[in-house]
Amino acid sequence: MAIKNANYYGYDKKTLEDCSAFINSTNRKHVEILNGWFFAVNVLCIAFNAFGLFSVNQSKIHLYTIFAVIAAAYIIAARLVGKRDSTIGVTILSVACILTWMIFSVQISIDQPYMVATLFMVMTVVLSFSFIATMLRALLLLGICTAVFLYSSFSVKTAAIATQDLYNAIIFLTLSIGLHFAFQRARVQQFITYQKNIQIQRELEIQSSFDALTSLLNRGRFFSLAGNILNKPHDEYMAICLLDLDEFKQINDKLGHQMGDKAIQIAGQTIIDTLGIDMAEKWAFQDKVITEGVSFPGRLGGDEFIVLIKGKKNREEVTEVLQQMLQALNAVEIGELHGIHASFGVTEITREDMDIDEAYKRADEALYESKRAGKNQIRFVDIAD
Repeated sequence: MAIKNANYYGYDKKTLEDCSAFINSTNRKHVEILNGWFFAVNVLCIAFNAFGLFSVNQSKIHLYTIFAVIAAAYIIAARLVGKRDSTIGVTILSVACILTWMIFSVQISIDQPYMVATLFMVMTVVLSFSFIATMLRALLLLGICTAVFLYSSFSVKTAAIATQDLYNAIIFLTLSIGLHFAFQRARVQQFITYQKNIQIQRELEIQSSFDALTSLLNRGRFFSLAGNILNKPHDEYMAICLLDLDEFKQINDKLGHQMGDKAIQIAGQTIIDTLGIDMAEKWAFQDKVITEGVSFPGRLGGDEFIVLIKGKKNREEVTEVLQQMLQALNAVEIGELHGIHASFGVTEITREDMDIDEAYKRADEALYESKRAGKNQIRFVDIAD
């Protein structure tokens, strides 16, 4: 395994960057969990101090109180950073926590100069499991903390006890480095697998919801979304438009089915462009329709399309958008295809429209009127009629 790959737990840098959202989330959660534990440890130290148990240095009670407050502050900070979704914030908080906990464990060791240190060793192993960064950062942090610990041990303890601390530190440091690499490598693999599963789910969602030729919603998904919108109380202005390409059979017969498919693709893209819809993330499009209230189109089949128009104030604004759409279709020039003609049938949605089928029926009647009146035009149906 290359050294540079070892720094990223056996993967490459890009793979680790692709998992950054999961890594940040995991590190932030561990800050909360471990600081909860850290807070409890300091409360215990305060209690031991109060009752004179386990040789806790009674002159250091103020330090344990400070560390308990710091632990509580870290928990609050972790939650605030989580709301902002800040990568830098999570990294800084994680490093600060590691240094704080190591300082605490060194302080405990100094307060018990006649005993072999144990908390530092426990901390070293716990932290090896807790945070994901890179192996270089982990080695640097563990190395610095171990060096500070050994310096303090040889400064305040007898040679025999300090030597035992050195022996334990070497053993636990070696163990921690190995555990950190193995455990974090397995965790990154879990993240990669999870990402692949999400991608598969998104692809399945796209395949079941979108028309392959035009990238528009398929008939079933369009009616499902429109039905959900109309089934809820709705006061905003909305309209449904049916769009049918004129003389489409002649395009297929004279220019071939390949050109017919091209005309359908162009029509679908023209609808998307005119409505100003962002279809880059199809897997999130349906949620966007519900949460942001954007217009959305669908393909009914063949050369028939349907659009639910939102965000407009009145019939005049809807007509303006549809005129732009029709003009763009008429201006198409590809090979022997000189313009795409289409008929539009439109109906406005009322508060009483709780069923998409009724609105669809009115739009279909308007489309029939557009065809009968000469095609390549826009017709509204008057609800009062």
